[in-house]
Amino acid sequence: MCLLDALHSRAVIASQPTPPASAADGACYRVTATATGAWAGKEDRIAVLVAGAWHFVAPTEGMVLFDRTTGAFVIFGSQWQPASVVALPSGGTVIDVQARAAVTALITALETMGVLAAPGT
Repeated sequence: MCLLDALHSRAVIASQPTPPASAADGACYRVTATATGAWAGKEDRIAVLVAGAWHFVAPTEGMVLFDRTTGAFVIFGSQWQPASVVALPSGGTVIDVQARAAVTALITALETMGVLAAPGT
């Protein structure tokens, strides 16, 4: 397994500050603050286990990763930004049922694709 093979899917197992107790070759994680152990000082990088050693890849502007644990995308600007949670429309004095249904369907579809995080994540 090489770094390129491991990063090809553009997905990480999880975003966490500490290396897992055990991981398979090619495992990818997004290192969060405050990193500890073998990941100390490697915040915001992508940790990839290759031949039993952790290798770190610095993110670039616009990089997008899918976090398998949360089921949502994160994107790197000056820092990693998680998918937003968008509230469903409600209230108001005039209710446009068709418009509200269309907006709700759009938000639901974006949550299903992982572009937006679902409420409570």
